[in-house]
Amino acid sequence: MRAHLLLAAGILGLIEAVAPGPLVRVLTRVAYRNAEDAEPKPWVLTAAQIEGAVIVAGALVGLFRLARTGSSEPDRRDDPSIESRSE
Repeated sequence: MRAHLLLAAGILGLIEAVAPGPLVRVLTRVAYRNAEDAEPKPWVLTAAQIEGAVIVAGALVGLFRLARTGSSEPDRRDDPSIESRSE
């Protein structure tokens, strides 16, 4: 399940990095009532591209870590709330 979420995030990040214009227009229509009156500043598209690249990088790192460990379960050693029991 975790791999699927990372893959979906990576695909959305790639879309944002490659074509930020249409994504910004769609999200502007979703966020504002009068989206026709809203005009993004010139740096918004650059920021969206950078954000998309960061999301892709994060998704790739997560997928590589999952592939290296061989499971989609979180490592119990990283969770301090789980106490180790000696039996």
